[in-house]
Parts: sequence; C-alpha cells; structure tokens
Amino acid sequence: MRCPFCRVDNDRVIDSRSIDDGANIRRRRECLSCRRRFTTYERVERQALSVVKKGGVREPFDRDKIRSGLNIACGKRPITEHDIEALVSEIESECYDNYESEVPSRAIGERVMELLRGVDQVAYVRFASVYREFKDARDFVDELEPILASDRAAASDRAAASDRAAARMMAGGQGIVAPRAAGPGGAPVGERPAEAVVEPRGR
Repeated sequence: MRCPFCRVDNDRVIDSRSIDDGANIRRRRECLSCRRRFTTYERVERQALSVVKKGGVREPFDRDKIRSGLNIACGKRPITEHDIEALVSEIESECYDNYESEVPSRAIGERVMELLRGVDQVAYVRFASVYREFKDARDFVDELEPILASDRAAASDRAAASDRAAARMMAGGQGIVAPRAAGPGGAPVGERPAEAVVEPRGR
C-alpha cells in the first residue's frame, strides 16, 4: 500500500480488526520509509451499482463522495473518523441490499440525513442545508422546527415524570410519624414531664 505521506510503497500492518459486523476489515499500517502511520479498509467487492441523479444522469456509486459530504457536515463536531466510516458503511450496505443495479441519489441523501439526525443535530442541519439547497433563514427554521418540537415534547415528558415521582414520594410519606425519643419520666424529648398532683391532707 502506497504511503499517503511520502508516497513510498513499503509498509507493515501493525493492527487488523473486523468492523461493521464483519463487512469490513480495518488495518493500521506503518510506513517503513517515513515511519508515519495510516489506516486502510478492506471490503468485499460488490456488483456495480449506479446512482441516478436528479436530471437522470447516472454515475457509479462512490462511497468516497458520501464520506466527503459527511466530513464537511461533521467538521468540528464530536464525531470521530470511525463514526463517519460506520455511517458510510451502513449506507453502502443498505444501497446494495435494497437496490439491484440503480439507486436514486434522493434515497441516499434522505438516508444520510436520517442517520445524521440521530447522531448530531448540528451536522444534520449542515448537511440538509446543502442537500436541500436552503435559500434563506426561513428554510433553516422550517428544518429545525420538527427537531425543536420533539425536544420540547421530550422535556415536557421528563418534567411530568419527575412531578409524578415527587407526588408518589410525598404520598408515601403521609401518615408516618417518627417516634420521639423518651426523656426522664417517660416524656418525649422536648416536653416537660407531667407534674404529680398532691392532694391536700384533711385537717
């Protein structure tokens, strides 16, 4: 494998592991020339699949284009290279599993957005803004409204659950009076013992 840094084809594999439920193999390599390390992925070669674009133009399926779009959307977000590779592999597998020879570009774009929405909402909106060609701020608001509504509903459900839990705790504590420690004379602590009543003797 040619080193991406010094371009010399002289390396060794230092780690190899199966990923994506065995669909791919991830290999860490070290260049014996410049001593820098890089990652490669090995996967089964599949039957050719074409992507049908909006204007009817067809082009070969290219997972690198999906990865490039994800890298832009996920820039400076807490999403690792491994996370992005997993998303690309999932999309690729679904395309080959669900389509025989051609897949609409719309199906790929919608699936990318669906997966990103569950991973990172900022990356989701970034990708949607390019994919759906947002024209102004109103387009962003329209895209964000379902997310905000879902967040408000989730917050309301959490608050209601917290109120129900507090009510159960209060109800469970009613009618329970902790016994008070007895002091001298058997009287509870904090209360003065009753004074003895002495009847006067008759004369």
